[in-house]
Amino acid sequence: MGTNDMIWGYLVHLGYNMWSDRPVDRPNIGAQPHIRFDESLWNDMVPKMHDAGVNLVVIDLGEAVQYESHPEISVKGAWSRPRLREELGRLRDTGIEPIPKLNFSTAHDTWLGPYSRMISTDIYYEVCGDLIAEVSALFDKPRFFHLGYDEETAGHQRNYLYAVMRQHELWWHDFEFFRNTVESHGVRPWIWSDYAWNHPEEFFEKMSKSVLQSNWYYGDMFEEATDEREQVYVKTYDLLEGHGYDQVPTGSNWSNTVNFQRTVDYCRERIAPERLKGFLHAPWHPTLEAHRDAHLRAIEEIATAVRGW
Repeated sequence: MGTNDMIWGYLVHLGYNMWSDRPVDRPNIGAQPHIRFDESLWNDMVPKMHDAGVNLVVIDLGEAVQYESHPEISVKGAWSRPRLREELGRLRDTGIEPIPKLNFSTAHDTWLGPYSRMISTDIYYEVCGDLIAEVSALFDKPRFFHLGYDEETAGHQRNYLYAVMRQHELWWHDFEFFRNTVESHGVRPWIWSDYAWNHPEEFFEKMSKSVLQSNWYYGDMFEEATDEREQVYVKTYDLLEGHGYDQVPTGSNWSNTVNFQRTVDYCRERIAPERLKGFLHAPWHPTLEAHRDAHLRAIEEIATAVRGW
């Protein structure tokens, strides 16, 4: 597979109310009533991403858009619909494909405002369906729609004021609602694959092959991993391949500077070319000037991987 056939993706946060509904002892974590996005940094990142070989950007929208269907979700400074469409056009003109992301995991849905406390109710399904329809139209029927759906555990919400987790049949019921809703708009669903870490038999029995999978692991040990949990994280790439799922493996510079390249090297050797759709870099930093260096390093990591492909 040539470089031009591969996704070389970058995850960008327009919204950032995805972690905790109260302040915690980590910078930028905790919901805020205003947008956290510096356009000065973003405007510098776009040409650098293009030059690095990035051809797809996943935009985590969250609370940072003035939704027509549910304006009550939007925070101060949220982008208007025309402003978002203008930026999507600029990305496409640059040669970068924009893909929407709305994370519907209960561990990362503070951006939903009051609806994050109405999980699995009729109102919840209606609101989420409205947002998926609106965003799909705003992105002009994108190739993919990233649903997040990761880390829905009690442990990941241990510091929240309001914690809720779906499990057993309800997790799958709601996931199928999201999958079917996205597919009804002619768009392919995309999710994080970590549910498979703790529920492998259930995952591979019930997860549709129509869903694009992004397993993720941010450590620096792959074949050499000795920690049992890290072994599970890494081997999930192999399990997904063994069960025939399309994958976009995800690395990061959150923990170290070698993970992304090692993710590329590991997965290139183990995933069949027809199922290895590309790679995604997820730095997990807000798009703020204070994190400029982390973003620019991440973009350079992609450039290095593209050159070596």
